[in-house]
Amino acid sequence: MKYVTKANGSRQPFDRGKVQRTLQKMGVGVEDAERIAREIEESVPDGVKTSAVLQMIRARATAVRPAVAYRTNLRRALALLRSKPEFEDFVRVLLREYGYQVDAGCILPGLCGEHEVDGIAQNDGTRVFIEVKHHASPHRMTGLDEGRIARAIVEDLQEGFRSGRCPVSIDGALIVCNTKLTDHAKRYANCRGIGHIGWDYPEEQNLRSMIEETRSYPVTIVAGVSQSTIGRLAAAGFVTAKQVADGDASVIAHLSGVPLKDVLLVAGRARAILEQ
Repeated sequence: MKYVTKANGSRQPFDRGKVQRTLQKMGVGVEDAERIAREIEESVPDGVKTSAVLQMIRARATAVRPAVAYRTNLRRALALLRSKPEFEDFVRVLLREYGYQVDAGCILPGLCGEHEVDGIAQNDGTRVFIEVKHHASPHRMTGLDEGRIARAIVEDLQEGFRSGRCPVSIDGALIVCNTKLTDHAKRYANCRGIGHIGWDYPEEQNLRSMIEETRSYPVTIVAGVSQSTIGRLAAAGFVTAKQVADGDASVIAHLSGVPLKDVLLVAGRARAILEQ
């Protein structure tokens, strides 16, 4: 059995099925994905770094699906967004795509103090405030503190509503982060009823699955374009590839200050990614 070395230095068995699933998410057909995954497993040395495996996956996928070359790794693309306001904007857009009614961030008065929230979301008759947590390193874990703070804010806002200070009735909190959660953070969230959406948690509705299901990729997923161009698009509020692909290129160019030819380039590559 061969092993791979993760970014944190730990080792785990080579998972051919995971390689195959990654290839299929890039748009590679089932038969080609099975073949490529098998070839990669046979060719890599024991202890190979996961980053090297990913490079091999991208190279092989590009050979059979050229549009893969236009796409950055999703986890890295999320990390490339600036925390404020871009990742916060992205989370609000994603939640709307997923069926939530979402209002912008605001300051809510509790019984004992005021609390700045990143948004208010409603779904199935439940209203929660959104707390967005973004890490520039996709490998950094999101810990317990966010959940504990959110729990305290929920209690203060609920007491503030009962006292007449807070105009909005809040049922709970939803923390959305672009990285994995520690086991302690997960246990606390489950125990205290604090909603969490992390990179791969919870299993049935996590950040990765929500993005893939709705095709709401961040605009930073578009590769082969200068970071300056992507940054100006995101800063102007065009935080998803869909918004650029489906929008009026002239309007986007005017609002972002990005030359029209560059907007058209990003839009074309975004459409290729969305069609995979």
